[in-house]
Amino acid sequence: MFILIFTQAACAQTRLPNIESAYSNFEKDSQLKFGLSSLTVLNAKTGEVVFSKNGNIGLAPASTLKAITSISAYHILGENFTWQTTLGYTGSIVNGILNGNLILTGGGDPTLGSDRYNQSKPEVLLSRWLAAIKKAGIKKINGRLIGDDALFGTQIIPLGWIWQDIGNYYGAGATSLSWRENETGVRFKAGDKSGDKTLLTGNTAGPVPLKLVNEVTTGAAGSGDNVYAYSAPYTDIVYLRGTYGIDLKKTIMISMPDPALNLVAELRENLQNNGIVISGEATTSRLLNLSKTVYLPPSAILDKYNSPQLGKVVYWLNQKSLNLYAENLLKTLALKQGKFASTENAISELKRFWTNKLKMDANALSILDGSGLSPENRVTTMAMAAILQSATKEPWYPSFHESLPENNSMKMKSGSIRNVLAYTGYHTSSSGSSFVFSFITNNYNGSTSAIKQKMFKVLDGLK
Repeated sequence: MFILIFTQAACAQTRLPNIESAYSNFEKDSQLKFGLSSLTVLNAKTGEVVFSKNGNIGLAPASTLKAITSISAYHILGENFTWQTTLGYTGSIVNGILNGNLILTGGGDPTLGSDRYNQSKPEVLLSRWLAAIKKAGIKKINGRLIGDDALFGTQIIPLGWIWQDIGNYYGAGATSLSWRENETGVRFKAGDKSGDKTLLTGNTAGPVPLKLVNEVTTGAAGSGDNVYAYSAPYTDIVYLRGTYGIDLKKTIMISMPDPALNLVAELRENLQNNGIVISGEATTSRLLNLSKTVYLPPSAILDKYNSPQLGKVVYWLNQKSLNLYAENLLKTLALKQGKFASTENAISELKRFWTNKLKMDANALSILDGSGLSPENRVTTMAMAAILQSATKEPWYPSFHESLPENNSMKMKSGSIRNVLAYTGYHTSSSGSSFVFSFITNNYNGSTSAIKQKMFKVLDGLK
């Protein structure tokens, strides 16, 4: 059956004349004069190729790649998988004084400090850790507060991400000790007219200050948010460029350069505000290693916090297209297989899994990340559709299906980066036939809204 799936076919036993005609017209559209498109439709129950054009040509999938990352995580990690973050200490507690370090060790949880779940909200976690420390009888700490973010290493940005992206909230690095989805907010006041300088009025960086260099000018009314942040992991300098609409009232979210440091600094501040004196600084395992400072692992554990289960994480990953969640999930696949949690190791494990399960050629998945943000990713629509079709047979399929947004009255994940628009998902026709599809368009010209409606018109052939 899987050999059939990966054989190029214009159409098979079940024909869809409406989609064939619509796709033929789509290919001739002037917006594709210099572009390339691919569409594969499979029978959701049998895997039969119903329609495929350019199905074995690798194209940039943008965020539809998140569907593959999600399904891979369900398979390899399991629907009930959770990450664990531990709070522990070194040394000993004597008369309420901890003579040692307090250590928060990250396990890869991207939801830590996220407002999307009641259990992970910053105030809930800070109170939880405060309570654990008080329960142990600690009133004073003669030592440091350390955020151990070593599990994922220091290469927190996948290869292939571009400079224009990594300073923005959607380009936040995948760290093993995350905080507030590794993003922070910047507030502007527009000038009196278009072209005027803007004024920075505040930010939400917390106790770890950022050096914000504001080069943003005022945009025309209705132009919205065209602000880009330029920074690198672990730096405190952020250049802000672009335009901020004169009528805009919005906090602009940018990436947090050092999430682990932000977390332990905020925790230290909260402990101090609640009467627990800390003599040492808030720091991270990375910074201590850079300074060649020796530190010991925790000898005792005060708290073990488990993240929301995988199904709940995947829900928001796909509903809001959260790159951070996708990249942390991807790295965790490598850990699960006993490898160091690098993006490269994780991609190797992901490709090995699918070549074994579906007997597909690994070159059908030429990827550099798990979120689809890299413009260098290449995936065939045949591979994408086959992976989605295989998911329909799994007990966790309802959970994955629920995670997909609804677009054009279809359950599907969208993807969009510069001159790339893609959709992949499921649909049941009015006659009761169930289909899986992957539709990718690269290097189109003109407006995204126009090509979007034209792609929807093609997909209407499945209705």
